[in-house]
Amino acid sequence: MTLSEIVAAQIDGRTDDMIDIRRVLHARPELSFEEVETTALIRDQLRTLGLHEETCPTPTGAVFSLDGGRQGGTVILRADIDGLPIREASDLSFASHVDNQMHACGHDAHTAMLLGVASVFAERAEDLPGRYLFVFQPAEEKLSGAQAMVDGGLLEGIDPVAVVGCHVVSFLPVGVVRSRPGLFQAGARGLRVTARSAGGHGALQPRQGNVILAVSRFADRLESVVADLGSDGTPCVCSPGMITAGSAPNVVPTRAVLEGTLRFFDQEQLLEASRRIDALAAEVAEAFNVEVDVEEDFFSTGPVRNDAGVTGRVLDVARRVLPGGQVLEAPSPAPVSDDVSVLLDRVPGCFLMVGAGFPDGSSGPHHSPTFSVDEGALTVGARVLSAAAVELASGS
Repeated sequence: MTLSEIVAAQIDGRTDDMIDIRRVLHARPELSFEEVETTALIRDQLRTLGLHEETCPTPTGAVFSLDGGRQGGTVILRADIDGLPIREASDLSFASHVDNQMHACGHDAHTAMLLGVASVFAERAEDLPGRYLFVFQPAEEKLSGAQAMVDGGLLEGIDPVAVVGCHVVSFLPVGVVRSRPGLFQAGARGLRVTARSAGGHGALQPRQGNVILAVSRFADRLESVVADLGSDGTPCVCSPGMITAGSAPNVVPTRAVLEGTLRFFDQEQLLEASRRIDALAAEVAEAFNVEVDVEEDFFSTGPVRNDAGVTGRVLDVARRVLPGGQVLEAPSPAPVSDDVSVLLDRVPGCFLMVGAGFPDGSSGPHHSPTFSVDEGALTVGARVLSAAAVELASGS
């Protein structure tokens, strides 16, 4: 067995620990840039293992390093740690104890995986090549944590050879790992549309000056913003997520706000979608006699682009350390986004999807109250991350 295969095999002995940690985190989810208890748990775990605590550029999150006993390069392993403002709908014994907060995208699983990898690496440090930087990133759900870390100096003074990370997905079964060299996921921009008018009595302003109707029309037409835009058969997406307006049923408010996201695959698509958004704003403003303002960049991240060489090596490693698993190359990019793109734009690397769906299909969709993961995915993801990091650090 190679060293990477030996390390991956040792992950199996950490399965119970990873599950226990994941359940603790799942019960106490925290929102973006508010991950105080999560950060404390991570730091306690890694200090106990003897890893070196690096300066973290953000108030929440953590960065730890481990030096191997043999010569090699520096590899970054990244996990995101935040939850979402969603009320969990499950009868799990470890369901969220926090009202209207939930790990509805699997970041608790990512954190537990990376802590499992750190545990194995700490035990075998003298055998390992290179250096490993464990990055626990806040605020992925706001697509702003990675940029905040980089702006704060995360990559200064180091010369990493690769970055690796993964994301559990409920639409693939446990044992399936999927990635893609090059364009892998969409970029995203936040979209905030504000309609304003004088407001008034509901009986006297059923249409003209009605800001609720205006933003509702805007929401209904968002699909047209990205009509015919896409990449390799995957369409761009522009979707509403929130409408905020009103104080009483018989009052037309003076202000209504629509918030959503725009998903794109390249700069030309972004520019064209922005042009169409502006045109739609003018059309809606005229139709309802309201003022319409558009803000498009209150959060943003670029497309996820995997390095071809690194991704090829990671998928080869995954095939060796996942006996009986399915390691697939995605045929097209996905319309979802992740701010790991900020790291991948600066360091060659690979981002993976790790199947976590229950066999009976009951996992629920991401970002929904019924989302759940098969915890068998923890061992699969940690096996691939650990083995890939060792091989990338060794340069073999």
